[in-house]
Amino acid sequence: MSFVLAIDQGTTSSRAIVFRSDISIAATAQQEFPQHFPASGWVEHEPEDIWTSTVITCRDAMEKAGLTAKDIAAIGITNQRETTVVWDRATGTAVHRAIVWQDRRTADICAKLKAEGHEPAISAKTGLIIDPYFSGTKVAWILDSVPGARARAERGELMFGTVDCYLLWRLTGGKVHATDATNASRTLLFNIHLGEWDDELLKILRVPRSMLPEVKDSSANFGESRPELFGGAIAIAGIAGDQQAATIGQACFSAGMMKSTYGTGCFALLNTGATPVKSKNKLLTTIAYQLKGQRTYALEGSIFVAGSSVQWLRDGLGIIKKAAETGPLADQSDSTQSVYLVPAFVGLGAPYWNPRVRGALFGLTRNTGPAELAHAALESVCYQTFDLWAAMRADWPDAKAANIVLRVDGGMTASDWTMQRLADLLDAPVDRPMIQETTALGAAYLAGLAAGVYPEPSKFADNWRLEHRFKPNMSQATRERKLAGWARAVKGVLASDEGEG
Repeated sequence: MSFVLAIDQGTTSSRAIVFRSDISIAATAQQEFPQHFPASGWVEHEPEDIWTSTVITCRDAMEKAGLTAKDIAAIGITNQRETTVVWDRATGTAVHRAIVWQDRRTADICAKLKAEGHEPAISAKTGLIIDPYFSGTKVAWILDSVPGARARAERGELMFGTVDCYLLWRLTGGKVHATDATNASRTLLFNIHLGEWDDELLKILRVPRSMLPEVKDSSANFGESRPELFGGAIAIAGIAGDQQAATIGQACFSAGMMKSTYGTGCFALLNTGATPVKSKNKLLTTIAYQLKGQRTYALEGSIFVAGSSVQWLRDGLGIIKKAAETGPLADQSDSTQSVYLVPAFVGLGAPYWNPRVRGALFGLTRNTGPAELAHAALESVCYQTFDLWAAMRADWPDAKAANIVLRVDGGMTASDWTMQRLADLLDAPVDRPMIQETTALGAAYLAGLAAGVYPEPSKFADNWRLEHRFKPNMSQATRERKLAGWARAVKGVLASDEGEG
């Protein structure tokens, strides 16, 4: 039993990857599922689609690897965070579609909570800001909007869970209602300092305690799968939210280590060790992982638009056919032009948190063309990462002493041009690993750790392999000039905010 099955349940697809004991990949399977947009700013998933696509991909990956249940030591789960499911305790039927992390329908609830003065208490306990992004207001919305749901929840008939929790409940045939500390820390209901659900927060957000799952370590015994699913019972032994799983997959186990994942958006996490750091720069304080009852914390920054700026070049402007063309095109750009794209297509994330502003291009000339736009789009991701980097260094007192190296993963890291520019603007090394499937690897590691397949964190970190290190080689004068231009561009976009309505 030297194989581990990782479930990577994402926003647009479910994937399953079988890892060997040496962390190499034996097989992978993926299936997309439908997105539902019932109103402007609303995003939903059918829980049954999440479940069936997960089971199908697990079976496919096992079949491709030529394995049966008895060959798999454990299952690890990583998931799209904050997405919220409420279901019937007796039947397992969801009372409403899952409300996805991107969904903005609870903006009014959030505004009311802020107006009532609850944000300081909520932030102090959860490390989060009040925003529709997180799960707590989504649960309240379901209870208020589905006829009879609140009364049923008060009677103990309904359960709440993030996607990991819902999958675990289904995999175990309704025997286990549990989550891990990383997912719990994204709900607005969990005290990250005490490591438990908080009665004051439950009261503020009007969520009955009976709905909540048990919170366990990220590597723990979560029960076992129903034998009929995969031809035999398999232990489920690891759970972490996707960004935390990527942090683990990148072996960022020491304070000062940082990873950034470049997908549609970008999520950067800085390990701050056993001490939660309160941000003065609108970053989130979150649990990076919990092992043997010990919580390790991180500062997290979210960029809403990373890879989607390249999709905009392809689908919106039609200046490229494939994402891979962007780097070579940017390389041909006119070096005398200073074109800046602030890609606030859906507002700006950290450290600005302004959902109302929209994107803009600065520095256009008559000679600006596709190459300069490609250059600006790729560079915008680097500038936004710099903003997070600077905020994290300002928030974390030990950052001055730590020679922080950024470990990167996700689709955009395939672009050497972008990664080199990132190293140049950060004035720090950027490390790209051999294994790019870091999110799934993190889930596999947590499960394999509990099952005895993988070693303790310090030994596992020795298995991390560098594919390429990008070293900064931009002059300080050029770097400072470019960063000053970016700061002016962001200031211009923020000044365009006309407020609510």
